Amino acid sequence: MLLFQSSRIIAGAQNAYNTLKQLGLEIEYFVSEGTEVQPETVIARFKGNPKQITQAEEVVMGYLMKTSGIATATRRAINLAEGKIRIVSGAWKKMPSEMKQLIREAIAVGGGSFRILDVPFVYLDKNYIRMFGSIVEALKSAEVFSDRYKVVQLRGEMKDIKEEAIEAATNGAYVLMVDTGKISDVKIVNSTLEELGVRKEKLVAFAGGVKINAIPSYLGLGIDILDIGSEIVDAPLMDMKLDVISEGKEGEDGT
Repeated sequence: MLLFQSSRIIAGAQNAYNTLKQLGLEIEYFVSEGTEVQPETVIARFKGNPKQITQAEEVVMGYLMKTSGIATATRRAINLAEGKIRIVSGAWKKMPSEMKQLIREAIAVGGGSFRILDVPFVYLDKNYIRMFGSIVEALKSAEVFSDRYKVVQLRGEMKDIKEEAIEAATNGAYVLMVDTGKISDVKIVNSTLEELGVRKEKLVAFAGGVKINAIPSYLGLGIDILDIGSEIVDAPLMDMKLDVISEGKEGEDGT
């Protein structure tokens, strides 16, 4: 049987279940995806021969330990945001291709999103802006995508953060992504949008070394979207164990 050794949100359950089936194990019980479990809770019980059990330990635990760590970190961020800030993690894009889908699923299980918006959008990051020479020109180039919202990354690189915010807000950007890690820049962008009279028409996102523990301090600062990178996708593996119990002893301790 499999047990987590601390309170966790289960993610990767379906992949783990499918793997156990492929190994030929007889599955008696497997916890549902997204379940919050307490320490020492049995999350799976299955039967098999020594070879199958050994293979299960090598493969299945990896699915659960990493993805449950990501889901748990995401859920913690969601809870701290109190429904006032949208929690996303776009860092999955930088992960190895074979891991991307697992990470996206884990973020979703935790209640977060792996996209800055749930509707079609065009994301104009620093490299696009550099290639086109300015935020204005980058947004002009994106006008062909008339059915998509425009998201612009602001870094205070081409101009100061206030000027970048003005260019983005007055040339069609819907989301202004303040990707500097500086709350002072968020305040500048918000005040600039207020001055332009468009604050209610735009969304302000914040990124750059965001710490989950700091989320309560972001509430009430005019942040609509918080993009958390490494603290979610690099969340530590969750401690878990596989205990083998012989059929002769099964039931003696309630398992």
